[in-house]
Amino acid sequence: MQTDQISVSIWRGGEDGKYQTYRVPRLESQTVLDVVTYIQRELDPSLSYRFACRVGVCGSCAMTVNGKARWTCRTHVSRVADGGAITLAPLRNLPVVKDLVVDMAVFFDKWEKALGSFVGDQTRDQALAAVSPADPRRREASAGIECIGCGICYATCDVVDWNKDYLGPAAMNRAWTLINDARDVARLPRLQAIAGDNGCLGCHSQQGCVERCPKSLNPTVAIAGLKRESMKAALKGELS
Repeated sequence: MQTDQISVSIWRGGEDGKYQTYRVPRLESQTVLDVVTYIQRELDPSLSYRFACRVGVCGSCAMTVNGKARWTCRTHVSRVADGGAITLAPLRNLPVVKDLVVDMAVFFDKWEKALGSFVGDQTRDQALAAVSPADPRRREASAGIECIGCGICYATCDVVDWNKDYLGPAAMNRAWTLINDARDVARLPRLQAIAGDNGCLGCHSQQGCVERCPKSLNPTVAIAGLKRESMKAALKGELS
C-alpha cells in the first residue's frame, strides 16, 4: 500500500559528478534497491547501478546510503529515510565508473597481492585431505570464510582512504583463512605479502569493517591474527 513519497538524492556521473534528486512513491516493505530500480525503470533509464540476486547473497548492490556502505537489497527504506529523504552514492575508496557503479578491480587486485588464492600440493588423484571441524586452525578459518567480496568493509575503512596501497580488511581476512587452512602450503609467502605498513601493521583497529560487515564477520580479529603470526615469523628471521 502506497503511503507517501520519499526524496532520493543520487550521485550522477563520474568522480566529478553531482547529485540529482527524484521523488519516489513510498511503499510498505520497500528496500533501497527497490527505490533505485523504480527510478531506473520509471523515471530515468540512464541511471547506472549494479544488482543481481536481490536477496543478500551476491553483494553486488552495495552502495553508500546516507553516508554508510550497505547492501541496498537488505536495507529497508523505513530504517534509513529520516525525514522522508535518502542520499545514495557509490562506495568510497573505489574509482567511480558512472553513477552508483564503481570499479572493483582495485579491490580484487589487493586480494591477489595478499595471495588470497589457495595453494595446495596434492593432485586430483590423491584422496581428499580431511580436516577435523574441531581443529583450532579450522575454527579460525571458518570464522572468516563467508566473505563474498562485496567491498563494504573496504569502502568503510579509513586506513584505505589514507593509504591507497593498504590491502584492506577483506584481502587480509582472506589471507587469514588461508593461513589457517591445513591444506594450504603458501603460509610463509603469504605472511611476507601481508606484513608491513601496507598490510596488517597498517590496521588501526577502528573496527569500522566489523560494524558494517553484512555477514557479521570480524576482519579486525583476522588482522590481529596476522600481526601475531607475522611477529613470530619475524622473530625467526623468516620475513627478512
